Amino acid sequence: MLSEERHREILAEVRRRGSATVTRLSADFAVSEATIRRDLDQLSGTGMLRRVRGGVVDPRSGERPEADPRDFDLVASAAAGAKTRIARRAAGLIEDGEVIALDIGTTVAAMCPFLRDRPITVVTSSLAVIRALAGAPAVDVLVLGGILRPTYQSMVGSLTEAALRQVRADRAFLGAAGVRPDGTVLDSTASEVPVKRGLLDIATSSYLLVDHEKFPGSGFLEIGPASRFAALVTDRALSPADLNLPEGEELEVLLP
Repeated sequence: MLSEERHREILAEVRRRGSATVTRLSADFAVSEATIRRDLDQLSGTGMLRRVRGGVVDPRSGERPEADPRDFDLVASAAAGAKTRIARRAAGLIEDGEVIALDIGTTVAAMCPFLRDRPITVVTSSLAVIRALAGAPAVDVLVLGGILRPTYQSMVGSLTEAALRQVRADRAFLGAAGVRPDGTVLDSTASEVPVKRGLLDIATSSYLLVDHEKFPGSGFLEIGPASRFAALVTDRALSPADLNLPEGEELEVLLP
C-alpha cells in the first residue's frame, strides 16, 4: 500500500473511532510501528490529526464524541462483583454534607446504591449516575451539561469542561482504563480525558477506583500520575509488578 493511501485510511479510521494507538494501526496496516509513527507525524503536521502519547486523536473529538466499541451496560456487567466491592469501600470514605464528584466510569456508577440515603451533593456528567440518584431524597445532583455520548451515557466537550471549572468538590472518584507499574493512570477515550483531569483539579481529594484487571489494563492517554490521588481503591492486594512507584512517591491502597 502506498503511503498516501495509508494516510487516507488512517485518517478515516481515526475520525471514525476518535483515536487510535500506534500498536493498533501497525497491526491493522501490517507495517512497523516506526512507519506508523512517521505517518502520524506527517498527518499531525497538516493539522488533520493530533499526536498524543502512544497514538493519535481526532482534533475534533472534543466536540464530536467518539463511538464506543462496547456500551455502558455491557461494560458495567463485566466483573460486577469486584466493582460492587470497590464501590462500597469508596462510598464509605464520604462524609455527610460533602460535595462529591463522580466521573463516568462503571465502577464509579456502582457507588450510587450506597449513596441514595446520604445527605450529600453529587456533581456528575454521567447519565447513569443521574438516573440512579434522581429519586434519592437526601441527594442533591448537579448535572454537568455538554455533548451526549449515547453509548456510554455521558456528557463531554467544552461545555462540560467549562461547567466543571465553576465547581469545587470535597472528593472526586474516577475510573480509568489502565494503570502502569510506574503509577501513570491512563484512559482510551479522548473526549473523556479532559473531564477526568478537570475532576482532579476541582477536588480537595481524589480517589482512583479500578479492579485488578486494570493493572496494566489498556489506554494511551494520560489522566495523571498516581501522586494526583489520595488513595487507590481496588479489589485485590497489588504486587510490585502491578504497581512500583518511583522513589519518593506513595499511594495508599484501600481494599474492600
